[in-house]
Amino acid sequence: MSPEGLALIGPLGVEALREARWQVDAVGGLTLGADPIAYAISYASAQTATPMRAFTVRKEAKAHGTGKLIEGPFRSGDRVAVVEDVITTGGSAARAVDAIRDAGGDVAGVLALVDRGEGGRETLEEKGLRVISLVTAADILGAEPSLAT
Repeated sequence: MSPEGLALIGPLGVEALREARWQVDAVGGLTLGADPIAYAISYASAQTATPMRAFTVRKEAKAHGTGKLIEGPFRSGDRVAVVEDVITTGGSAARAVDAIRDAGGDVAGVLALVDRGEGGRETLEEKGLRVISLVTAADILGAEPSLAT
């Protein structure tokens, strides 16, 4: 959540989505890990021909207020990229995908900041989702990731 991190991640995310040719209207994922990434990408996209809105998927709907599971400028019919800080098991991204689809969204795929290489990518791909990551744990560590949690 540092200014330097957001300034780096936003443009990298925009570029990754452009290269993937997902052509999304919005980006978001399960709070809290996805929030700063989605906001950074949305902000960086404002300087492009195709700005993307950011949204948040709650872990559960609030009992008061609107009671919505998805907050922000998400619209039914949006083509979206689910963003994730770290993919480990793929569970958080899968929960976000389910909520988005239930709300009428079309999920282009999952964009992760880091893929830990512990099976989450494969789990998501088995569900028919395309997955891209900016880096892997092995890239960061300079070695094969451990299977330990």
